[in-house]
Amino acid sequence: MITVYALLSEFDGTLYIGMCKDLDRRLSEHNSGRNRSTKHKRPFRVILTETHPDFIVGRIREKWLKSGEGRRYIKQHAGIV
Repeated sequence: MITVYALLSEFDGTLYIGMCKDLDRRLSEHNSGRNRSTKHKRPFRVILTETHPDFIVGRIREKWLKSGEGRRYIKQHAGIV
């Protein structure tokens, strides 16, 4: 199972969207500064998770969530305006 997730930076309010097999480990990597693209925007909190049966389906969903329409969907469902 693949988890597609969206994180919200509590530092500046930006979104980070990704996918992984172990969300707890991945969130720890983001919040500890081990991810180059997010190290200056931590801490993060999870605002959306979805599980998908395989990598291909998860990747398609991740790409859509990264689009403008997908980001609007995340913000609406997470209550971010």
